[in-house]
Amino acid sequence: MIESTEFCKKVENLILNDKYDNYIEAVLQVCDEESLEPFMGARLLSQPIKEKIKEEGQTINLLPSKTKLPLE
Repeated sequence: MIESTEFCKKVENLILNDKYDNYIEAVLQVCDEESLEPFMGARLLSQPIKEKIKEEGQTINLLPSKTKLPLE
């Protein structure tokens, strides 16, 4: 089984080497390479990568955005 730090390094390398332009696809690729189910890969992610995935999900409307109060 792959360790969390190694998993995160592989994800970051895919992004830094411009093989993928978003973290969601990079995580899925590493899961595929390591024969892991995505839910198992999610347990190995660092908090900064989780935050980046959350931002991506909100950008593509996969996750709800933060609600904002109307300013008057």
